[in-house]
Amino acid sequence: MSGKLLRIGFIGGGKMAQAMAKGFISAGLTKPETIISSSHPSDLASLKAFKDLGAESITENIPVVQKSQIVIVSVKPHIVPIALGDLKDANIDDDKLYLSVAMGVTIKQLEQILPKGSRVIRVMPNTPALVQSGASVFVKGNRATEGDTTIAKKLLQSIGTCEEVSEGMMDAVTALSGSGPAYVYLFIEALADGGVKMGLPRDLAYRLAAQTVLGGGKMVRDTKTHPGVLKDDVTSPGGSTATGIHFLEERGFRGTVIGAIEAATKRCKEVAESSH
Repeated sequence: MSGKLLRIGFIGGGKMAQAMAKGFISAGLTKPETIISSSHPSDLASLKAFKDLGAESITENIPVVQKSQIVIVSVKPHIVPIALGDLKDANIDDDKLYLSVAMGVTIKQLEQILPKGSRVIRVMPNTPALVQSGASVFVKGNRATEGDTTIAKKLLQSIGTCEEVSEGMMDAVTALSGSGPAYVYLFIEALADGGVKMGLPRDLAYRLAAQTVLGGGKMVRDTKTHPGVLKDDVTSPGGSTATGIHFLEERGFRGTVIGAIEAATKRCKEVAESSH
C-alpha cells in the first residue's frame, strides 16, 4: 500500500469517523473519492457529512467492506455485533485490515465476530482529532502484521499523536485521554468563570483560559520537562501563583482529578462487561 492512496471504509459515520476521514485526506493518505461510509438510514447528518466531503455515503455495511482495504468500525459498542454480524456470510476477501474505535470491544470479540482470518487493530482516539490534535492509542490484534501497525500509525498520526499499548491498559487510557478532553473543557470553563468573577469580559476570559491550557500542554510535551518543575518555575515565593495553588491543593484538586480517572476507568470496565 506504500505510496498509493488508501481505500478506506467507515462503518458508522459519526463525528469521530468524520474527524478521522478529514485527517486522512489532509495528510494525503487518501482522497474523498477513495472513501466510503455507511450510516443508519435515520442518521441523516452523518450521511450528509460524508456526502459533503465528496465520499460515497450509503446505508449498507457490506459494500463498505467489499470496496475498502482498511475498514474503520466506528459504531457504539452494543451495535458492533449487529453492524459486523453479516460479514461472515458475505463474499468478502480476507485481506482486509479492520480498525475498531468501539469502546470496550476487545480484540478477541472483534476477531470472533469478523470473518475468519481478519486482521484487527483496536484504537482509542479522542475528540481533538477533529482539529488534528488527537491523542490516540492502539492495540495490535493476533493476526495484524508489522505492516498493519505501520499503516495504523500513519493514519493516527494524521489526526494527532499515537502510542501502542497493551490491551489491559485500554480502560485507563479511555478514562484519561478518551474522557480527558471533557475534564479539560470543564477546567477551561472554570478558569474563565474565575476571570469573569474578577472583572474580565467573558470572551477575553475564554480566549485566555483556552490558550493557557493549550500552551501549558505544549510546554510539557515539547520540553519533556516534568510538569511539577514547570509549575515551580512560575511559582514565586509568597506570590499569587503559590497562593492559588495552595487554594486548589487545600480543596483536594489533585486527589479529585485522580479520583475522576479511577471512577471513569471502573465505568469503562462495567461497560465492557455489559457488552459481552
